[in-house]
Parts: sequence; structure tokens; C-alpha cells
Amino acid sequence: MLVLRRGRARRPLACRHQRWQPLGGFLLFAIAWYTLPMPVDSQLQAFLDQLQALGAAAFETLSVEQARQGTAAMAGLRGDPEPVGSVDNLAVPGPAGPIPIRVYTPEREGRLPVLVYFHGGGWVLGDLESHDAVCRGLTNAANCLVVSVDYRLAPEHKFPAATEDAYTAIQWVAENAARLSGDPNRIAVGGDSAGGNLSAVVALMARDRGGPPLVYQLLIYPVTDSSFDTPSYHDNAQGYFLTLDSMRWFWNHYLRSEADRENPYAAPLRAKDLHGLPPALVVTAEFDPLRDEGEAYAARLRAAGVPAELQRYDGMTHGFFSMGAMVDQARAAMNDVGAKLQAAFAAPPAPQAPAAR
Repeated sequence: MLVLRRGRARRPLACRHQRWQPLGGFLLFAIAWYTLPMPVDSQLQAFLDQLQALGAAAFETLSVEQARQGTAAMAGLRGDPEPVGSVDNLAVPGPAGPIPIRVYTPEREGRLPVLVYFHGGGWVLGDLESHDAVCRGLTNAANCLVVSVDYRLAPEHKFPAATEDAYTAIQWVAENAARLSGDPNRIAVGGDSAGGNLSAVVALMARDRGGPPLVYQLLIYPVTDSSFDTPSYHDNAQGYFLTLDSMRWFWNHYLRSEADRENPYAAPLRAKDLHGLPPALVVTAEFDPLRDEGEAYAARLRAAGVPAELQRYDGMTHGFFSMGAMVDQARAAMNDVGAKLQAAFAAPPAPQAPAAR
């Protein structure tokens, strides 16, 4: 199912024809009014203008360290984080050393469902701090434990380091859920952008490696493919926060070689088989280069028999989900996602058959 969130009315296209057939003219007018692209949401545009005024540079023009410093500074523009019941910093034994995690607990008692969250940042940027506000918002909106994972970053640690850290983290959460006051039978994965990629990949890995069982995957404008030839890449290549050149920069830092582009654990849209995966919510944004590949992944999931809902937010750009302090649609999206997670945690487990071999 595709749900379109529209922030404001659209203007009709001017028509050169002076004579309208009553029904045909009405239909043409209605179609033109509905399909004319709306502008970027005014609240979001104000934030983008603020970034430009501060002299924010494109990622691909910066060194990795400069880009990381800029990402940390940008996080401070997103307002004060909302309170939650408790926040605990822990570490998970990982394949190359401890993996830092942060556990957010809501004001609620009992065994809680768990969302394991992977931050965005093109596998190169981001950490526990950059997505602290998002994780707090999800904790309250979904009324669940949120475990934020500080996986290894490229280019210091190229593919598949992040995927192996992510999978190790969900294994640890499943084995230690009771220690966290969590329910091992209600574990979901989620993330935004590169974190959405890791969430989709971890769901594939859990299926292929025999667990742990997952009840849901939350994919917020996920990276699902390593090509750059979709209409949304062409239409939104420049001027909407995330650019085509920035995505090339991220992928080049992440992968070891061109051969990795075909690996479904790097680009899950290239997986031959998506059967047996947990139900999914895929969130996309109208002015996002990644829009089409996210929507293609939702379509592939549905074609494989996986319950998958697609929700596109018009007027939004990549990164909007973390802007709830400034953008009304971002707050609405957080509430929408929270409601979907609560419903998924309350539902009977969906059958997850093994992939066809």
C-alpha cells in the first residue's frame, strides 16, 4: 500500500485548450492538479536555508574528518531531545572489539518490545549522539526499548564491517533481552538511510543464518541499491540536502571493490530472493535521490509475499525524519512510525519461511 502525505494544496497546471469537454476536462484538470510537484515544505526549506547560511559544504568536497565534524555540528541544530525513562550506555562483544550501544527505556514497566536502531550517515558518518533525538522520539512514540548501535564506520572499516557489527548486535539483544527488561520474542530492526540499509541487510542475514527471529523492519529512506540511474536520482541530484555526488562519495568509501556492488548484503535490492522476511514499513521522501530504490524494495517485498507498507512524505527531503523539532511533517512521521511499531509488536508473529534455495 502506498500512502502519500501531502503538506499543502497543489496548483493546477495551466492548460492551453480553451474548450473543455465536461467530464474529460474535469479529469484532465484533476490529474494535472494532483501530479504537479509540490515545493519543498516551507519549514524544511527554512532549515536548508539555515544550513546554507552557515556555509555547509557538500560532503564530497570535504575530508572524512571534516564531514564528521559537520554532522556533529548539524545535530545541535535540531532542538532539545525529549526525556525518556532512562538511558544506559553499554557495549556488545563484537567481531573486532566492543560495539558501543545505547539503550533507551520508556516510562513503562514490564517486558518491553525492542527496536534495534542503526543510524544513518552513509556508513561513514554518524554515531550514538547524532541520532540521540531520533531514538528518544522512537522510544516514546512506540513505547518500546530502543537499542542504538554504534557500528564501525568506513573508510577505516569497509564493507562488510558494519553489517557484521549490526548482525552481532541483534544476536546480543536477542540473547540478553531479559537483562534489558526486553521481550526476546518482540524484536524489530530499524534505521534511516545507511541505517535503513543495515536494517534490511540484517533481516536478510537473520533469515539466511537461522535467526534471531525479527517481527518487523523499519526502513526510513533506505539505501537499497548501488546504482544511480533511477528517476529520483536524476530529478533530485542537486539542491535537496543529499546529492548524487554525495552518494557516490559514500559508496566509494564503503565498498572494498566494484564487485561488492552486486552483494545483496551491501545492496539488498539485488537479493535474488526476499521470501521469508519480517513485515516492513518503508518510508520515503519526495525530494530524495533514494526515493525510487526504497519504493522498489517495498514492491519487491510485497511480490515475495512479505507484508510491506510504503509511506511517502511529499514535500520532504532526505533526512527529514530527524527534524521533528522544526518540521511538522517530521513530527507526524514520528507519530505514524510509532503507531506502526506498536501495532507490529502487538500482532501475532508473521510466518517467516526459509528462503528458497
